[in-house]
Amino acid sequence: MKIGILSFAHMHAYSYAGALTRLPGVEFAGLADDDAGRGRAAAGQFGTRYFPTVDALLETDIDGVIICSANADHARLALAAAAHGKHILCEKPIATTVEDAARMIAACRENNVQLGIAFPCRFHPAARRLRQEIQAGKLGRVVAIRATNHGSLPPGWFLDREKAGGGAIMDHTVHVVDLIRWFLGQEVTRVYAEAGTLLYDIAVDDCGLLSLELSGGAFATLDTSWSRPPGFPTWGDVTMEIIGTGGTAYLDLFAQNLAVYGPGELTTRYENWGSDADYLLVREFVASIAGNRQFPVSGEDGLKALEVALAAYRAAETHAPVAVGN
Repeated sequence: MKIGILSFAHMHAYSYAGALTRLPGVEFAGLADDDAGRGRAAAGQFGTRYFPTVDALLETDIDGVIICSANADHARLALAAAAHGKHILCEKPIATTVEDAARMIAACRENNVQLGIAFPCRFHPAARRLRQEIQAGKLGRVVAIRATNHGSLPPGWFLDREKAGGGAIMDHTVHVVDLIRWFLGQEVTRVYAEAGTLLYDIAVDDCGLLSLELSGGAFATLDTSWSRPPGFPTWGDVTMEIIGTGGTAYLDLFAQNLAVYGPGELTTRYENWGSDADYLLVREFVASIAGNRQFPVSGEDGLKALEVALAAYRAAETHAPVAVGN
């Protein structure tokens, strides 16, 4: 199978490219990047071909593409790939507007190609184990969630509102919202948020605190801030405390650590190390194409997560709760 990458503007492109070179039966068949210097350097690093234009790559016999551009370019690249009949794995967020996301979903449906969204958190073994515990009823009815997705200050276009669609809230809300939806099978129905530029002299928000109401009656809080200084041991985190009527779970995703407590005792302790979620994500994209089955994180999943981030910005602007999707 032949896979290409459209743009190396997002740092995750390097991880996905590495995965492509390690997957058996897969050829990293080329990349296109509007930054010729960056594109040629990446092609040399991974031993593949650089294409000067997107169309030049899409006109080859590749089976699919991974889109790693600035957020605002996702729709343009996805529409081009779909028109050429190429399956798509798109970096998150799916787009910067609901309208662009809807166009992407429609184009892929009309051209009968996959549209998957890169939410690698779903592929961490500890996250998969927690979902199993929740679905097995180990926590009872979930009533509250406290989550963080901290990070360090990202470079370049991430700090450009037009290219990124926002700041820390746009960057980090979607990961945790997707996990909540996947864990519980519930939707976020209403959002309240506070956003600010408190840490850095930049043009987008670097701090965000969200309060979420879920369709099943639970509520959640999420800290999305770019609050990790350069000297911090890790660039960021994804943590969740999930409280239910029958137990409580503590998840530290990057440490690949999960603890589930039942009435009066520790019922599950899961520790794992060495799993590469980006590799597992790309492997599943390839397997979904080969097996003619739906990639487990759909364009619709990407749209649902985007709607929450956009609602959070409206809530922060109006200082009032906002219904998701309105």
